[in-house]
Amino acid sequence: MPSVPGHPPAPAPSGSFVGALIGDGTPLILLTALALAASGGFALFLSITGAFLPHDVAFLGMQPGDLCRINECRIVHFMIHDRFSFGGVLIAIAVLYAWLAVFPLRQGEAWAWRLLALSGVVGFGSFLAYIGYGYLDSWHGTATLLLLPTFWLGMILTRKKVTHWPPWSFMLRSIWQPAAWKSSEGIARLCLLGTGLGMIGAGTVILLVGMTCVFVPEDTKFIGLTTPQLEAINPRLVPLIAHDRAGFGGGLVTTGLLVFGILWQARPVRSMWEALLLAGLTGFGCAIGVHYPIGYVDWFHLAPGWMGSVLFITGMWLSRPFFFDKAP
Repeated sequence: MPSVPGHPPAPAPSGSFVGALIGDGTPLILLTALALAASGGFALFLSITGAFLPHDVAFLGMQPGDLCRINECRIVHFMIHDRFSFGGVLIAIAVLYAWLAVFPLRQGEAWAWRLLALSGVVGFGSFLAYIGYGYLDSWHGTATLLLLPTFWLGMILTRKKVTHWPPWSFMLRSIWQPAAWKSSEGIARLCLLGTGLGMIGAGTVILLVGMTCVFVPEDTKFIGLTTPQLEAINPRLVPLIAHDRAGFGGGLVTTGLLVFGILWQARPVRSMWEALLLAGLTGFGCAIGVHYPIGYVDWFHLAPGWMGSVLFITGMWLSRPFFFDKAP
């Protein structure tokens, strides 16, 4: 670039282009969050349209329309309900990952780095559960293999931002003093901590059910077919449904872990509450809302989701006076 008369020439840009993009590792964590959000949005789109991915069709040897002609399309509707819920969970995880990267991790807080690392082990590790189902989702596997190094490289680089590393046992200690739990603010936080624990418990149950019997009685009642009858229609159908259940269960455990960890360790600031609100509305909205258009409205099946959402909304409402007037 020519210099301007009377001014010294501008120094030539230096440094690595790739290094500038990667930065301190935070952009890689944000890229992971963006990829998860895009995957969640794609899952919602497929569920709304009722479409199957090409490798699903190739594995089954059947089109969605073929399954829809069986028992009032209940099989496809059941699959949609798992996939739509999974899409909402992915978006919720993406929101919480982005908040952790942009706020507490950028400030060098060790608990945020450890929570991200732990959630990554749980989230990516849940993919291993698919091995026993007899169906390996090639698209999911490829996306995982591409995203895994991105996420962990970001974790390696952002680790340098943390200058003080207390023992891992400090993760078991909340930043709150015992007396604080008796306040109105403490009650609000307890409601939200209960929501996180509920997600972990529900996700674990869904994951275990998917790994064993795949269906609970309410599921087969809605579908109108038993597991042997589904296997008679197509022996590959149950493994495909089990794969969907595993994805949702693993995602729900990861979300619950993030929610609980943030509420246990984070300082109360407005940006945290905004992230939790967005994640909660998306996750609960998708997981509960999908049941009504397809007619899966068994009260026993929906009760845990509604209880969790009421607990979440109560905690968020009670916390407004304490958090929305604080700095981001």
